[in-house]
Amino acid sequence: MSLTEKIQPGGQKKILALDGGGIRGILTVEILAKIEELLRQKSGRGQDFVLADYFDFFAGTSTGAIIAACLSWGMTVDRIRKFYLQNGTEMFDKASLLDRYYRHKFQSEKLSARLQSEFGTETTLGSDKLKTLLMMVLRNASTDSPWPVSNNPGAKYNDCTRADCNLNLPLWQLVRASTAAPTYFPPEMVKVGQKEFIFVDGGITMYNNPSFQAFVMATVEPYNLNWPTGEDKMLVVSVGTGTSPYANADLRPDEMNVLYNATSIPSALMFAALNEQDFLCRVFGKCLAGDPLDRELGDMVGKRGPVRPKLFTYMRYNAELTRAGLNELGLDDVEPTNVQQLDSVAFVAELQRVGNAVAERKVKAEHFADF
Repeated sequence: MSLTEKIQPGGQKKILALDGGGIRGILTVEILAKIEELLRQKSGRGQDFVLADYFDFFAGTSTGAIIAACLSWGMTVDRIRKFYLQNGTEMFDKASLLDRYYRHKFQSEKLSARLQSEFGTETTLGSDKLKTLLMMVLRNASTDSPWPVSNNPGAKYNDCTRADCNLNLPLWQLVRASTAAPTYFPPEMVKVGQKEFIFVDGGITMYNNPSFQAFVMATVEPYNLNWPTGEDKMLVVSVGTGTSPYANADLRPDEMNVLYNATSIPSALMFAALNEQDFLCRVFGKCLAGDPLDRELGDMVGKRGPVRPKLFTYMRYNAELTRAGLNELGLDDVEPTNVQQLDSVAFVAELQRVGNAVAERKVKAEHFADF
C-alpha cells in the first residue's frame, strides 16, 4: 500500500512508537525482531515481510527516531541491527578534550555521514520512499518548543505551497536533530523556510516516549488524519529502551545541592514523562501487556478507565535495568551499570541479551491476534 492509502481513515490502524535512549536502542531492535518474526509467521510471507507491511504509522524520539525512519523506509529489523552493530562506536565518536569539558562529549560528523549514506543527502521528509506515516520528535531550542514532525500530507506545516513546508526538510537531518542529546552531542542547525533553528534531542520534551502523542496525532482533528478509534480499530505498540529508576534510601537533605539537582532532575523529569505517556495509553487503551507502573496501579491490564469501551488496544514492552529487573529477566550476570548509560557502546552484546530476554518472556503472538 502507498502512504496515501495507508493514511486513509478506513479500516484497522496500527501504530508503533519507539522511545529514546542512545545506544540502548539495540535493546529495542531485539524486541522488534521478535515482533517481526511473529508477524512474518502470521502473514505467511516469510522473509519478504517487513514491519512497514503491517504498521501504518511509526513514531520515534532520539534513537527511536533512527529506528522509526529505518522501519518506515521498509528496512528489515536485521538490517537495522547491523546498522547499530557496525556504527555504534562511530555514533559515539569522542569530541576533543576542550569540547568534552565545555560543550559535548561526542562529535556528530560520523553519525551524520552514516545517516546521509542510509537515506541519501537529497531525500526529504516528503519522499515517497517512506512507506508509512512517520513522526519524529525534536525540540526546537530556538523557540523553546517540542516539534513532533511528520510526513502527514494533511498537516498544516506540510502544505507544499508554504515556503517553510516541513516536507522539504532533509530526512537525515531531522533524524540527526532528534538524536542531538544535550551534553552528549552538538545541536543541529536546520533551515526551515527563511529561518534557521537550533534543534536538540526530542527526549528533552514530554515525548521521549511518543506513544500517546502518536495516538493524538492520528485522531485529533487539527492533524487532519481522523483515524477511527476503538479497541478493534486501532493498535498502539510501544517499545522502550530500558529504564533505570534510581532509589537512594540513604539520601540526606544536605546532599541535595546545586550539582546534585543539576545532574538528577533532568533524568527524573524524563523518566516521569516517559511513564506518563505509558500511563495515558493504559488509561485510554485496552492494555494487553506491560510491566507494572507502580505498586498502586499495577499493570492496568483489564482495568477500567474514563472511557468504555477503550479507544485502542495497547501493548508496552520494556525492561527495568536495575539489579532486581535484570534478575527477573534471568540475567543475574549482567551488571546494571553496564547497560544503563546512553553511551554504553562497550556493552552492546549485553544490551542485546536484555532485549532478547524481554522479547522471549513478554512478546506473545496472541497480543496481535485481532489485528
